[in-house]
Amino acid sequence: MPEMRCDFKVDYSKINIFDESNLNDIKYPLIVSVPHAGTVFPYEFMTFTSRSIEELRSNEDLFVDALIEPLKNEGIGIISMNVARAFIDINRDKIELDANMFYNYPKDKLIIENHRCRFGLGLIHRIDANNNPIYKGLLSYNEVQERIKNVYDVYHKRLNQMIAKCVKKFGICFVIDCHSMPSKICNIIPLSDEIDFCIGNLFSQSCPENMSNFIENSLKQKGYNVSLNVPYSGAFITFNYCQPRKKVYTLQLEVNRGLYAQENLLKKNSDFQRISSDMCEVIGAFAKKVLDF
Repeated sequence: MPEMRCDFKVDYSKINIFDESNLNDIKYPLIVSVPHAGTVFPYEFMTFTSRSIEELRSNEDLFVDALIEPLKNEGIGIISMNVARAFIDINRDKIELDANMFYNYPKDKLIIENHRCRFGLGLIHRIDANNNPIYKGLLSYNEVQERIKNVYDVYHKRLNQMIAKCVKKFGICFVIDCHSMPSKICNIIPLSDEIDFCIGNLFSQSCPENMSNFIENSLKQKGYNVSLNVPYSGAFITFNYCQPRKKVYTLQLEVNRGLYAQENLLKKNSDFQRISSDMCEVIGAFAKKVLDF
């Protein structure tokens, strides 16, 4: 029996793709990007998935947008994706695709079949965080191109505009790409203590060490265990937007999800406000420091 074809058309006019703050009144040469905290699942997509919304949200950077929300009052540029990561992962190259997920993938189209694709976590996720298949069948290449056009490209166009505006005003721009990491990852990697935060700077290629060290030391002074580049050194946004010759620097900031949330219940825990306050204080201090960079 032929495998089911997942053909659907999303009405993107009904979706607010991202939220942004302080674009026209940015006070510091700093942009904070939150690409994986979105919770919007197009209803057309839900018809063709075997998973519940709760299962699909296991791929999400839970509440990271809420963690950094107080920064909106500090004049820091913020852009946060509203569409769910399980629908499209904007922290990937748009050609990080698994051709085996499609019934009609064009043979002449370039793809990057890297380790993320092989693990099912490319631009279009094949599995949820518990290794369960997301789709009931094979995808349409044309439909995925619509996701890229209406979600991926829209976010990255705006992020590019924010960076350009920052550089024009200050002559420099730092981008912090904010994420959260599952606590089970933080517990099993070969380090002596559980990781609270991970700073990724592509092994000192995307951000000057003294700036990465500022965030690292600021978090350590608050009592957190901080790792550099392990388990995450930085993904697409950190790599793609890093342009030191143009005075654009990037780093990826990961927070242990177990610090502030009941992961399995998708709920904030009693420490949420403390973690949010500490993160925002450190990022706010970093914003002031980059003024003098």
